[in-house]
Amino acid sequence: MELHLEPAVRDALDDLADALDRSPEDVVREAVYRYLREERARVGAVAGRLAEEHAELLRRLGE
Repeated sequence: MELHLEPAVRDALDDLADALDRSPEDVVREAVYRYLREERARVGAVAGRLAEEHAELLRRLGE
């Protein structure tokens, strides 16, 4: 995978990675994993809420 970043963003990433004594790739990898966990939880919560709100309709459709 190749990721193109604006120069200012790349500079900020490099600075952060340097301050954390990590590679920029490690910082990005951790950020992607965190984003995926948070989005999975958010989408799961929305799906659960929709399933509860429409439980009767879903039950009828399953008959």
